Amino acid sequence: MSEKKKNQTEAPVNASGDIFPIDSNDTDVMVTLDLDDGTTMDCEILTIFDIGEQNYIVLLPVDENDIPYDYTSVVIYRYFEDENGSPYLDNIQSDEEYAAVEKRFSEIQDQLEATE
Repeated sequence: MSEKKKNQTEAPVNASGDIFPIDSNDTDVMVTLDLDDGTTMDCEILTIFDIGEQNYIVLLPVDENDIPYDYTSVVIYRYFEDENGSPYLDNIQSDEEYAAVEKRFSEIQDQLEATE
């Protein structure tokens, strides 16, 4: 993921339009991604939201001290859980899907800013 992928966007909600925070107690939930180039990237999970039947996860890349590299750049993937509840991610599949996800994430950010 050395180059900017479709999944990366500038820095969450369920089908009913509610914001769906991952951690209601403001506790950081962290994951480590194994990238295609063999490196890893640690990320804080910001939220999960859906568009229709598809869930998306928003990740904020962090350094070895769990400090975000850049507060304005997040990574968004398709998010799934298998029959055992184990999560897995997939790349966004098309420019059209990416545009819809980016638009929805922007709406979510606007909603969050309006409540602050």
